[in-house]
Amino acid sequence: MEVKKTPGADLTKKSGMFLNLGLAVAVGVTLAAFEWKSFDDGALMDLGMANDNFEELLDIPITEQPPPPPPPPVEQPIIQEIPDEVEIEEKIEVNFDVDVKEETVIKEVVIAEAPVEEKADEIFDVVETQPQPPGGMSGWNQYLSKNLKYPTQARRMGIEGTVIVVFVINTDGSIQDVEVLRGIGGGCDEEAVEVVKNAPKWEPGKQRGRPVRTRMRLPIRFKLS
Repeated sequence: MEVKKTPGADLTKKSGMFLNLGLAVAVGVTLAAFEWKSFDDGALMDLGMANDNFEELLDIPITEQPPPPPPPPVEQPIIQEIPDEVEIEEKIEVNFDVDVKEETVIKEVVIAEAPVEEKADEIFDVVETQPQPPGGMSGWNQYLSKNLKYPTQARRMGIEGTVIVVFVINTDGSIQDVEVLRGIGGGCDEEAVEVVKNAPKWEPGKQRGRPVRTRMRLPIRFKLS
């Protein structure tokens, strides 16, 4: 047999309201518990005046530097006036008793040049006065044309040209040390040397007016006609 509840006695309809009310009460109790303050009734402790050990603050005044001492005074030099003329007390004695003869003549000193020493055996290549053959160069050419013979070997071989002969003319005009400086061969060199050796004496060369030994170079030409 079923028992039906009346709608007024059904509590399930009000369960939501009761749930909300319970939550509200629980929250309120929790907040009250946190906000509740309790104080002990113990006697107050007299801490007294605390003694501080801090050093007393000193007022430091602003440092003022004293001004530098004034520079020492500059001493001005003392200018002493010097007189333009100074009198000399010492007397200078001048003796005018020396006899001077007007006729005294001072001779001029002439410095002569030292003579140049010339060696007797010295041979000059260049002299002030050149040696000259008898009759000059025209006389020398005549001598060569008369005494110079064309070598047979050179004539057969058709050799012609100029032989340069070197020789020394002594202070007495004699000829020595005859040599060929440049030859052409074919017997022409030997013929030129022989002709110069047999030549008459020359007029010697001179240096500073004195005869000296002189070295000469002369050409002798060989030409076929």
